[in-house]
Amino acid sequence: MTDEIRETERALPPGVRRPLPDHPVRIALLDLLAEAGTVTSTGAAARLGLSSGLCSFHLRQLARYGLVEEVPQGGRARPWRLRWETEAAPAPHPVHPTGATDAAAEAAEAAAEPFTAVLHLTPAEAAELRQQVRVLMARYVDRADRPRGAQPYAAAARIVPLLPG
Repeated sequence: MTDEIRETERALPPGVRRPLPDHPVRIALLDLLAEAGTVTSTGAAARLGLSSGLCSFHLRQLARYGLVEEVPQGGRARPWRLRWETEAAPAPHPVHPTGATDAAAEAAEAAAEPFTAVLHLTPAEAAELRQQVRVLMARYVDRADRPRGAQPYAAAARIVPLLPG
């Protein structure tokens, strides 16, 4: 384990869920798992056009942070699936592990909620969606008349094709 990873692990209070990764391979793997249900590193590599070793490494990293888990089964194949919270073991709140419910906490929760989706688009629809996202974000970039209380937020959108499987 590297010192950088140890520092990251110490930086979060116990019980706080880590945010979704901002790494293209890990995001692609999460999207693929959301679409396919389960996948092995070899299957993911074939679908994403990557090496199985790279997919295996990133699946293990996602598991380390509680986002995916191995499907229990015997044999050599190691299928993975998304790790979902249950009522018996709900995931800790990503922003306020104490369960704060005031308006500021609710606003922070809404802002912290990541979202991903596997969309089935034509290339023309994907281009149109990219343009619409750019236009939407452009309204808020470097505006001179910022409202009172405005804070900087990071926004990212990636609309990329998955390889057919």
